Amino acid sequence: MSEPQRARLSPQDRRAQLIAVGVNFLTDHALDELTMDELARRAGVSRPLVFHYFETRQGMHSAVVTTARDSLLVASVPRQDLAPRERIRDTLLRIAVFVQEHRGTFYSLVRGAASGDPAVRRIVDESRELNAERLSDSFIELGLADTTLLRIALRSWVAFAEETLISLAIERETSADDVVRFLEASLHGMVNAVRDQRL
Repeated sequence: MSEPQRARLSPQDRRAQLIAVGVNFLTDHALDELTMDELARRAGVSRPLVFHYFETRQGMHSAVVTTARDSLLVASVPRQDLAPRERIRDTLLRIAVFVQEHRGTFYSLVRGAASGDPAVRRIVDESRELNAERLSDSFIELGLADTTLLRIALRSWVAFAEETLISLAIERETSADDVVRFLEASLHGMVNAVRDQRL
């Protein structure tokens, strides 16, 4: 008796499947370790098929990092039904929980900013800009002036928060609540420091 044939995937579904395999790879490997051969092996497809969908290793990395980034951004969309301070706390908590549940993915995202690939760096930078804008919206709602210095400070704080999440949530396995308390204190301290500055 012949084996049943596997259902053929549409091009969109096949590409999504390959990207999902790549994102799962980041669970316990660095992005730089993800090669076309490794993705083909893990997905159970031919190397030429992987090249068909991504053309280059850089293209594959960009697709994987974009999907990983978007999963974090979707998981941490600010809740507009909350007051600004509660919204910030809730968002930080959901980010901390995401990081603990997707350690490798987050680590690869943050380290991707140091990648030699400009496309990967741009993807990570876009995430930082959006997270800084989300914070800026909440603080402006709280009455702070929308200044260049505030935006610079928030953008810098996002990078600080990423490293803090790696050190505390991942490497030291600190509880999400404790991580968020520290992040909140540092965020509000920084905002207070620039509140009356004019540059």
